[in-house]
Amino acid sequence: MLDLTGKRALITGIANNRSIAWGIAQQLHAAGARLAVTYLPDERGKFEGKVTKLTEPLAPEMLLPCNVGSDEQIEGVFEAIADQWGGLDILIHCLAFVKKEELSGDFTNTSRDGFSLAMDISSFSLVALCKAAKPLMGEGSSVVTLSYLGGVRVVPNYNMAGITKAALEMNVRYLASELGPQGTRVNAISAGPIRTLASAAIGDFHSMLNRVEEKAPLRRNVTQTEVGNTAAFLCSDLASGITGQTIYVDSGFSILGA
Repeated sequence: MLDLTGKRALITGIANNRSIAWGIAQQLHAAGARLAVTYLPDERGKFEGKVTKLTEPLAPEMLLPCNVGSDEQIEGVFEAIADQWGGLDILIHCLAFVKKEELSGDFTNTSRDGFSLAMDISSFSLVALCKAAKPLMGEGSSVVTLSYLGGVRVVPNYNMAGITKAALEMNVRYLASELGPQGTRVNAISAGPIRTLASAAIGDFHSMLNRVEEKAPLRRNVTQTEVGNTAAFLCSDLASGITGQTIYVDSGFSILGA
């Protein structure tokens, strides 16, 4: 039976009730995990208010500001976790940002600044969070991040986002190799397309959803809950032998040749 009772979990990337991170948070909570949640700080406190209200039913023990573009804010998050919990069992990384203009058109028109920003927030952030979390994690701990098929295949209107996912999946492998000896497992979930705040920036996104419904072996799109269930599994002792992997939760779409 999947049981995360007492496990201390940090969840990043909850923006609203459509966020995949929200689906993961719900399933970790249902399995008994204790939650800490980050939000993107802004001058008006808009994101803090939204995340606070949304996550209230899950009773997170900590609500922490974190812009992963800031090393100081990352350090602050893990200092708070060390002070209150003394350790960490689960790290959920659901963070990505690509400028809208870097998602479509000729890939050669990708700007240097856009490339650097996308890689920093969408890919390097996993490395930065794992570095800060490493001293707090030990035997039986788990890191899970989110990828997408566009990291291994060319997907229309995905461009720079695909490059960040390719790098993210390689990060998973190197991090799994480094953190494995201390008992920390690192995996990625490659989810099928789901309507989220981030996906709203992808041109003709509805066509991606329609194609999965028409072609995937299960003839449907996946849900937040299904991704959340997989994340909970990967964070549990039931997945104790799995690390460095990218697990597809996409109704089987990724197995198709065209």
